[in-house]
Amino acid sequence: MGNVLPKRCFQPKDNSKGDGDESDPQHKLAGGNVQLVTTEEEWKLKMEEAKKDGKQVVANFSASWCGPCQEIAQLYAELSEKYPSLMFLTVDVDQLTDFSTALDIKATPTFFFFKPVQGEDEPVINKDKTAKLVGANKGELKKKITEIVDTPTPSEK
Repeated sequence: MGNVLPKRCFQPKDNSKGDGDESDPQHKLAGGNVQLVTTEEEWKLKMEEAKKDGKQVVANFSASWCGPCQEIAQLYAELSEKYPSLMFLTVDVDQLTDFSTALDIKATPTFFFFKPVQGEDEPVINKDKTAKLVGANKGELKKKITEIVDTPTPSEK
């Protein structure tokens, strides 16, 4: 049967966004223990919190208009409840366009796995990033999260 490509969305040409009402799919992107990040200040605070708590971060860069993002959101929320030792964030690429562009987000969903570096004053994205997954590949997402949870940190070795 060959390899199956993950489902992913690309930015629409008209830059469509949700209208912000209760039926807006953005509300479906953050369930369980997933926290929605819509500003760079929130991002910095969450990364500082993760560093302070010794948690690794799983960041889902999504868009409310993206079908595959909506499809994987339920699994992402379930994983956030199953693995409370990790911090699960969803970043709205439409609200953090410059930030997402700086991270080279070209398709949604894109998942980054971060391990905030102790001793740094502020989290450094490229230094802290441990892995990346592009697309709504449920099996691969589960696998990467399981690997993170099962891999001891240097202080645990």
